[in-house]
Amino acid sequence: MAGHSKWKNIMHKKEKSDAQKAKIFSKISKEIAIAVKEGGPDPSTNSKLRELISKAKSNNVPNDNIERIIKKFSGESNVDYEHITYEGYGPAGVAVIVEATTDNRNRTASDMRHYFDKFGGNLGQSGCVSYLFSNVGVIIITRTDSIDEDELMEAALEAGAIDFITDDDEIYEIHTDYSSLYAVRDALNATGYNIESAEPDKIPSSYVILTDENDIKNMQLLLSHLDDNEDVQDVYHNWENVQ
Repeated sequence: MAGHSKWKNIMHKKEKSDAQKAKIFSKISKEIAIAVKEGGPDPSTNSKLRELISKAKSNNVPNDNIERIIKKFSGESNVDYEHITYEGYGPAGVAVIVEATTDNRNRTASDMRHYFDKFGGNLGQSGCVSYLFSNVGVIIITRTDSIDEDELMEAALEAGAIDFITDDDEIYEIHTDYSSLYAVRDALNATGYNIESAEPDKIPSSYVILTDENDIKNMQLLLSHLDDNEDVQDVYHNWENVQ
């Protein structure tokens, strides 16, 4: 499969600051709120909620916090979140997809428009760049001396993986079909492998390399502001940062 996941575009850090942990919990909490309202508070019958609980635990969110947010949105809550996807172009035509969860779509849309305009891009219509990305599942396993690469690859492919990437010195990156992500993850877990993360992803079919220093600076600022926005869940782009 062409392209690499978002793990190729961010610094992979095992240790997260308190501020980063709080941001992650805030974002997962919104996803849990929507899952509870749409499918109920029981993870045994709500597969989306079950996966979000797993995601929260993998990010070291305490069980008490998870139970509290589920209980909060199981009853009457004045907060009503919705998922919204924004598409647009960064500097020099870099394709950008922003997935947000918000209780105020006017506020979020205004923020998105402001960021894109301020940093040399423009917000586009739905579908303007999504065709450049493929939906996949991405499983990350940290490299250790105890892992035999050939055995892991064989186990992943037998479990249903579609690609096995080994060009990173710190991790193994396993790609799956969108629909089989968690089945492959569970199979590898059952075999004894420690999963660092297992999440849906969007992988670009081609990349843009920025050469102008101003474009690079603006792209970095755009991504930084999007990451800091409390409504933004995930950002996908096709900028190949070669610095």
